[in-house]
Amino acid sequence: LANLIAKINMSILGLKKKQPKTFKVKVITMDAEMEFSCEVKWKGKDLFDLVCRTIGLRETWFFGLRYTVKDTYAWLKPDKRVLDQDVPKDSPITFHFLAKFFPEKVEEELVQEITQHLFFLQVKKQILDEEIFCSPEASVLLASYAVQAKYGDYDPNFHKPGFLAQDELLPKRVLMQYQMTPEMWEEKITAWYAEHRNIARDEAEMEYLKIAQDLDMYGVSYFSITQNKRDTELLLGVDAQGLHIYSPNSKLNPKKSFPWSGIRNISYSEKEFTIKPLDKKKEVFKFYSSQLRVNKLILQLCIGNHDLFMRRRKVDSIEVQQMKAQAKEEKARKKVCRAGETEARGHSSQDQRGT
Repeated sequence: LANLIAKINMSILGLKKKQPKTFKVKVITMDAEMEFSCEVKWKGKDLFDLVCRTIGLRETWFFGLRYTVKDTYAWLKPDKRVLDQDVPKDSPITFHFLAKFFPEKVEEELVQEITQHLFFLQVKKQILDEEIFCSPEASVLLASYAVQAKYGDYDPNFHKPGFLAQDELLPKRVLMQYQMTPEMWEEKITAWYAEHRNIARDEAEMEYLKIAQDLDMYGVSYFSITQNKRDTELLLGVDAQGLHIYSPNSKLNPKKSFPWSGIRNISYSEKEFTIKPLDKKKEVFKFYSSQLRVNKLILQLCIGNHDLFMRRRKVDSIEVQQMKAQAKEEKARKKVCRAGETEARGHSSQDQRGT
């Protein structure tokens, strides 16, 4: 009996040892908050994959888990344990699930509806927060597509004056630029909104993105740099097209650009970056960035953007081909359904007029 009790105790101890230690994580997407219990041995990829499975996202290559560290931000590395990275020591640890890389052409590259929706929400927030400069005219047009995506077709009997009073639709800079009342802005937005009849939510969001992708600051990550170790302050912009050098007071028009197709390599040593053009006759460009953490982030974005640039110029993988075929079938099915609903509404209104 004593031996049996000893064996049972040993089994219980063995079970206790086998139970993995966990830590709590909160992940904030553009439209939801989720909490997960993660094993201490998990790498960044394990958590990232879990988030993608949870929200049903397959176009994973655009996204990352971002966290705040000291005075800047960083992206969770996939091949390193979560707890071995310089993540906040809070419980739960908070990450933001965001687009890290942007497509060159949204309509060609964004396949899944969930991918389009997350991009739409993120870009809309960046425009409203004035992280992306947008002219008043474009802001009103974009707002009208955002309204179509949220409210569906305009109906004057339902969408009465004041129905947009609680919606944030225009950047504060645009609102302050003109002496116009909220009612006047609503009237301008509604005039465009009324033109978008029969455009479904996913189509309205795509139209929004197609306009937004042509804005100068769309998809650009900016960093403070210097051309020499002591002076000449500049801004570096990294995006889907390449690297851009700006004056510190202008994020719209780069002084110099290095497209990915024209770069032979980018080398990095402590605080110094060197861009070597493919054309050996062209001048090598050097710049300096003082923070090691920021330098690693610049390098990450350069590698990731360049990889996607090369990937776009190859034949789609089998996975992407299948996703595109499925998305095409789904859109065709939805169009048939919407056409049926529109026809049914038309018959219904005719019947009412008849009575």
